[in-house]
Amino acid sequence: MTDYYRGSGDSDSTQQHPTQGFQEQGFQGSAYPPPPAYGPTAPVGGAGTATAHRRAKRPVALLAAVAIAAAIVGGGTAALVGNYTGGGTEATGTAISGTTVSQSSAGTVTGVAQAVSPAIVEITATSTGGEATGSGVIITSDGEIVTNNHVISGASSINVQLSTGKSYTAQVVGTDADKDLALIKLEGANGLKTATLGNSDQVRVGDQVVAIGSPEGLTGTVTSGIISALDRDVTVAKEQDQGQQQQPQRGGGNWPFEFGGQQFNGDTGSSKTTYKALQTDASLNPGNSGGALINMNGEIIGINSAMYAPSSSSVSGSSGVGSVGLGFAIPVNTVKSDLSALRSGGTS
Repeated sequence: MTDYYRGSGDSDSTQQHPTQGFQEQGFQGSAYPPPPAYGPTAPVGGAGTATAHRRAKRPVALLAAVAIAAAIVGGGTAALVGNYTGGGTEATGTAISGTTVSQSSAGTVTGVAQAVSPAIVEITATSTGGEATGSGVIITSDGEIVTNNHVISGASSINVQLSTGKSYTAQVVGTDADKDLALIKLEGANGLKTATLGNSDQVRVGDQVVAIGSPEGLTGTVTSGIISALDRDVTVAKEQDQGQQQQPQRGGGNWPFEFGGQQFNGDTGSSKTTYKALQTDASLNPGNSGGALINMNGEIIGINSAMYAPSSSSVSGSSGVGSVGLGFAIPVNTVKSDLSALRSGGTS
């Protein structure tokens, strides 16, 4: 299962108009009540005093509202810290709020890497052909992971390593070879950091992106670039022969794909599928397959799935293989639309 060459809600608060309190008392269109035209002034303790009292109470009410808002923000911060330190109380088996980029680091590669890296894993799939390394994205706290079908296809056992170094055994839940997607599940996992799935329909050419994965077995590698094209019709092999099925854990290899009627990195064979892909110049290499392509808000916008290699080097040598800035990712909206089928154990 040669990896890579194919592979490679808040409550609303409405600001009250300064004149609203007076309008409630019958004074319209002015921040202050109009003086009486004629007649005696209001007696002490009368309506004038009541109005003054209301005026005095408004700043107090405002301060109270600010205090409440601060408490809410403080509580949210505490909850976020709890999640990041493992102190959260999320129930096992439920999808939790995904990782977020801190306000101070928003829009930076550093901020995205710090926020999302805990939700990206390294996958080692073992079969009769050897071991292959790929990547995956955690989407639920109890260990559901999205990856490429070609990363785990034909595997007899699957081992997953978290960014913390902790390892789990995983089982295949469902696969979709037509879309080159798979869903696996960790055994005995809970309280994991999860990724936020974004909206790939909002992606535009020139958007900055970050890729995280395990190229050549180098866990947690971060690269960055831009979206260089949209809706690329990428054709990849659905079924691999034994020569293609696995790649050495840290070696190069051919993962063929077709684009525009031409073949790259080898022959895709007779069993193939075509999907619309995002193109990126973020560096992708063998092992990035199944990993995350992320926007600058820390949202997953694609699953890295293929790359162009500058040569057709054999599996036994990787000297002529590497990223040249032509990588492809399955749009995350494709992933989201396929999740129900994958969770039901669908195979194709």
